Amino acid sequence: MIDLSPRLGRGEAMNDAASPLPVVIVGGGFSGAMLAARLAERGQASALIERGDAFGPGVAYSTPNDAHRLNVRAERMSAVVDRPADFVDWLTARHPGQADANGFAPRRLYGLYVRDRLAAVEATHPGLIRRVTGAAIAVEGRSAILSTGERIEGRAVVLATGNPAPRTTPAGEDGRIIANPWTPDALTPIRPDDNVLILGTGLTMVDVLLTLSSQGWRGRATAMSRRGLLPRAHGEHHDAPVALPPEALTGPLSRRLAVARRLARTHGWRRVMEGYRPITLELWQAATEAERARFLRRLRPWWDVHRHRIAPEIAAELDQLIHEDRLTVRAGRVLGIEPSADRVTVRLTANHAEQTLSASWLIDCTGPGHDAATTPLTAALIAEGRARLDPLRLGLDLDPDGRVRRADGTLDPDLYLLGPPARAAFWETIAVPDIRQRIEQLIQTLTA
Repeated sequence: MIDLSPRLGRGEAMNDAASPLPVVIVGGGFSGAMLAARLAERGQASALIERGDAFGPGVAYSTPNDAHRLNVRAERMSAVVDRPADFVDWLTARHPGQADANGFAPRRLYGLYVRDRLAAVEATHPGLIRRVTGAAIAVEGRSAILSTGERIEGRAVVLATGNPAPRTTPAGEDGRIIANPWTPDALTPIRPDDNVLILGTGLTMVDVLLTLSSQGWRGRATAMSRRGLLPRAHGEHHDAPVALPPEALTGPLSRRLAVARRLARTHGWRRVMEGYRPITLELWQAATEAERARFLRRLRPWWDVHRHRIAPEIAAELDQLIHEDRLTVRAGRVLGIEPSADRVTVRLTANHAEQTLSASWLIDCTGPGHDAATTPLTAALIAEGRARLDPLRLGLDLDPDGRVRRADGTLDPDLYLLGPPARAAFWETIAVPDIRQRIEQLIQTLTA
């Protein structure tokens, strides 16, 4: 067993709220790293477990491509709730050419910012954050078990494992299916004149097209999704939230949607979504299971494209690709995928008619493959009865503090979820402004 308890000097004493054991955090991306930093600032120890040595940035902010931009303005991307200008101040000091509070900085720089913040907290609070490089394969009691067999014991375990890779398509033996575009160099085999098919029309598709363009690609892309919706663009400046009347917040979903549409015709969808943003968690947690199911079945695609918007300059690049007839977006349901030696063929149905599309490559951009029932770490917890799926199978069933519910419905006082895997309880839990708020709430629970 690795002893990760904080070392106390002679004459020092741990306060009553503290414990000689750390909080064990599985996942060293943004969620886990910033939780560890905030715990340290409260005098609490943590063990931060990450598969590789890239503590802090995670997958989203590890991209080296400066064409990949934040989807939130810099002024709203501070990692710390009570220091709203923290990221802009960091840009001003380190990268003044990008220090535009109203702009959308490269995600690469945000990854550096998160890494620097973690290192700065470690320097000012020595010994309270212990980095552990390794793959956590199981959780037993209040311990994480690594693939090496090492056991990291703590007083609580927080799973902050981030976004998993897409799971829609298996990789073809001939490599013509790119099942995970975030794998390093996944897109480099695509030649400049190759045509590609893309499953998904959301944010991952946008990143893939930007990556291809930056490596000299000049072929054509056909992107497919059930409804063929593209992410909407931010305005040139932050949109002031519209005041939502009571009938937009209560009652049948059909009535709420009608009110939202009426407001959008007057004020625009961006202002309407800004009105919903501060109360989304409250509305989600107040919704019944039937209301959540109807939202997911009928409204989720439209919510996603209006809520998770892209920078105006990125939207302009997409528009240019469409104008040049290099990007076609199709709505339909995929019936089958047939790879061959040098091509991939996709059959899909749209408007009751079947279509066949063919290209040199198929890229899976369907988004994170969240499935707690098949992810090894959480599947084992479900199998032993220590966790259960939420009724809609969005993820593990949690209480409002992020504690995991056991199979019998009782709470596990030592096991928590943070970040994207906690979407069943919190819905909006992938953007930095939402995660940093959840971190503060979790800090209160862990230090109470």
